[in-house]
This record gives sequence, C-alpha cells and structure tokens, in this order.
Amino acid sequence: MRIKIFILFIICGLSAYAQQEAQYTQYMYNMGIVNPGYMINEPSIVKLGSLYRTQWVGVEGAPKTTNVFANVPINENIELGLNYLNDNIGGRINLSENVFNINAAYKIKLKKDLNISFGVKIGFDHLNFSSLGSNVSDDPLFQNTKKTVANIGAGVFLFDEHYYVGLSAPNLIPSDLNVSSSILYQDKPHMFLIGGYVFEINSDFKLKPSTVVKHVSGAPLSFDVSANALYKNTFELGVSYRYEDAITGLAGINITPNLRVGYAYDFNTSQLNSYNSGSHEIMLLFTFDVLGLSKRYSSPRFY
Repeated sequence: MRIKIFILFIICGLSAYAQQEAQYTQYMYNMGIVNPGYMINEPSIVKLGSLYRTQWVGVEGAPKTTNVFANVPINENIELGLNYLNDNIGGRINLSENVFNINAAYKIKLKKDLNISFGVKIGFDHLNFSSLGSNVSDDPLFQNTKKTVANIGAGVFLFDEHYYVGLSAPNLIPSDLNVSSSILYQDKPHMFLIGGYVFEINSDFKLKPSTVVKHVSGAPLSFDVSANALYKNTFELGVSYRYEDAITGLAGINITPNLRVGYAYDFNTSQLNSYNSGSHEIMLLFTFDVLGLSKRYSSPRFY
C-alpha cells in the first residue's frame, strides 16, 4: 500500500510539473523558444546552440532537459528558428517529452534603429509515459501511453540596438495525456512577456537588466529578473532571481570569436532547498559568418 501511495505521489508531481513549459535560466541565448518573433537580426550570422539542464540535483527522477537550437537568416527581413527539446522527469516511472518546432519571423522597420517582428511557430510534441518497474507495470494505472500533438504558437518582438520587449504564446493548442481515464499531463497555453535594456557603461562594459514574466491558467504568476554584465564582448557574469523559487549565478565566456560557453547554477529559496543541492545548466553557442560580413557586427548585440 505504501508503495502505491508513493507512486501516486510521484505521478501527481509529474502532472503538476508538466503543466509548465520547460524551465531555463539562460533563456536569453535562445529567446526563440519562448517567443517565435525573436530575431538576431544579423543577416550573415547563423547561430547553432545546445543547452543541457539538470534540475534539483539529489532528487531521484528530477527533471533533465536538453535543447538544440538554431537561428538561420533568410534575408534582411525573414529569419527561421529551429528547436528540438527533450524533457524527462521520473526514473522507472517516466514521463518524457520530445518537441520539434520551426519558427518563422518577419521584420518591419519602424524607424532607423527600431524594428518590430512577428513570428509563428509550427511543430509537434511527442509524449511518452512508461513504467519499467516490475511491481507496477501490470497495473492499468501505469500502462505505457504515447501521444503526439500539434504545436502552434505566435509572438511579437519590438527591438532596437539597446532594448527589446516581446509578448508571446509559444503553444496555443491545449493538450493532455490520459492514463486509465486519469489526466497525467496537461499542457495549457502559456503567455510570456520578456524585456531588457542594454546600458553601455563605457567602451569595455555593458550592463543588461532583463525580465521574463510567465503566466498560465491555473498556476501562480512567475517571473525572473536578471542583471548581466559583459566585459569587452568576451566575459559575462550575471545574477538572477526567480520569484519564490531560486537565486541564480551565471557566467559565460567567448572561448573563440565563434564559440561561447555558458554555465548557470540555481540555488533554491523554496522548501525544496532541503531536498536538493541546486540545479545546473550548461550552454554551448556556435556562431558562423556564412557570407563573411562579420565586420558589420564588430559590436555584437547583447541579447
């Protein structure tokens, strides 16, 4: 009986967690995953990146997330974004999510340095619930279940050289995963509001305060506030606060002009702090100057 109660507790935790989009601390390097309207706006530059996050280290079955992404310019006004996401929670009783989507953003110039872009996202979300434990695999409540659903989103992104504001709903189609007539997974439409401003302190230092606000029906409002400092377009240090959840330190370095490495550590401020040793996130970002126009971007945009 205790085993079944414990397993049900895990399942409840899975369901509660699955109502939220995958969580990132270094979202600022792949804002296209929360806003399809995001553009790097550098027509010669292709960016390819990968991010891995292991959350709540020390908690068995805690979430682990892998994201591979790319930004590909088509011309001065159109940019494509590609995202693959794998999100896993649980051990022998496991809920995995594989997401693939394509973003397409179109830019309109409002003033000399002020632009607005509109984006759409199209893709699919494959959900897989599996039970590998021999003591529960024959229970109908824990039968293996798979489901693939469409994923459509939209966003708008206003930006110039020094600031940005974006509003988006990365997934407009609600979906759920049922196991024995019980809802295990619910994916509800999320709303994201992002914004940031880059202060050029001097020729060497830039400071960027930023925020992301997340809202989903049935869950408390969540937001992150961050401050990142960049030195000589090479070294970056930052700190972030996630409301009622975590304080984060992050660091990044351009190892070469084409390769950037970033790391973030989350320290929980909630009651979870007693049960885990934090969350780790590492990011690799490759930049390719396809047309050899990098001299036009000698001072890269800091977002």
